[in-house]
Amino acid sequence: MANFQLDKVHSSISFQVKHLMVSKAKGEFTQFDVEVDGDVDQLESAKVKVTVQASSIDTKNEDRDNHLRSGDFFDVENYPVITFVSESIKKVSDDDYEVTGKLTIRNVTRTETFKVEFNGQSKNPLDGSFVAGFDVEGKINREDYGLTWNAALETGGFLIGKDVKLFGSFEFVIS
Repeated sequence: MANFQLDKVHSSISFQVKHLMVSKAKGEFTQFDVEVDGDVDQLESAKVKVTVQASSIDTKNEDRDNHLRSGDFFDVENYPVITFVSESIKKVSDDDYEVTGKLTIRNVTRTETFKVEFNGQSKNPLDGSFVAGFDVEGKINREDYGLTWNAALETGGFLIGKDVKLFGSFEFVIS
């Protein structure tokens, strides 16, 4: 069993959603933690828990961020934390995995599966520590979690798409 210590400086959680039916609005969550229990050589048996502070949403637009924090979307006063807890990890190919677990947003919990790419291990030349890297991606329907606010467009369609693409890039110090 290895000790995985998240290197927050070299990790990120971001997202994108269709905007005005023609482009993508992008953002990130700046405050999160990822706990991993397991062995880097046997990832299928690992357990993962991700905790995100919903109020840390950052789209580089203060008005939009405040709207996303409001009751129309994340309602961070009542639901300050987003969580993902793994239930299974399946090896798909040499470095590719699928992690399935329970995602909770606004007190709604659903089973979701995310693709994970294991980027390998390396020795940090600055301090001699060993590190491992992972990239994660997936897609959820925001309306499944009560994030249903929207506005119809005069030209057809809606202001905001239903599908949200999620991306994570994580580096861990392994000991």
